[in-house]
Amino acid sequence: MTSTDQPPTELRRLWDLPLRLFHWALVVCVITGFLLGKFGPNVMTLHFYAGYCVAGLLVFRIFWGFAGSRPARFGHFLFGPKKTLGYVADMFKRNPSYWPGHNPIGALSVFALLGVLLAQVGTGLFIDADDFINTGPFASWVSYETAREAASLHYRLSYALLALVVLHLGAILFYRFWKRENLVKPMVTGWKEVRKDHPDV
Repeated sequence: MTSTDQPPTELRRLWDLPLRLFHWALVVCVITGFLLGKFGPNVMTLHFYAGYCVAGLLVFRIFWGFAGSRPARFGHFLFGPKKTLGYVADMFKRNPSYWPGHNPIGALSVFALLGVLLAQVGTGLFIDADDFINTGPFASWVSYETAREAASLHYRLSYALLALVVLHLGAILFYRFWKRENLVKPMVTGWKEVRKDHPDV
């Protein structure tokens, strides 16, 4: 695509400050929780604190998904199969998408990450693991067998979360070096170059 073929674009304030703070706080808490969870019982109290922070952030994100700015709302990036497949068909073209918000693939990533994190936090609340110093605050509400199963599922979900994070980072690199589109900067500054004629603008 030549410069004359480029669609008209404009710089827009896309990501609001609360969403950006949520994003980077979640990055810190997830990395902290994951690493602390792998080091064993002596730091498990800190792992639980990181988990509680993630839980609070998820509650905020769900609220902000309905009350936040338009690009932050879940309804803004709920795409049907036709739109998703149409985006995939053009995804490998070597030009920026200039999408005003989460594109259909990015939206799937967001919902997958939120779903796994909710399951991860949920199982963590019921954990009763023999090799941990701490137990989840609701472990006494369920049977020992259920609490142990929660611990097992919590452990397996950590690797599902790791896989999604790796895919997320891979997508950022793909957009940066293949499509020549920087997705990190807008999540820092809030501003992104988007298509003027895009129906979602």
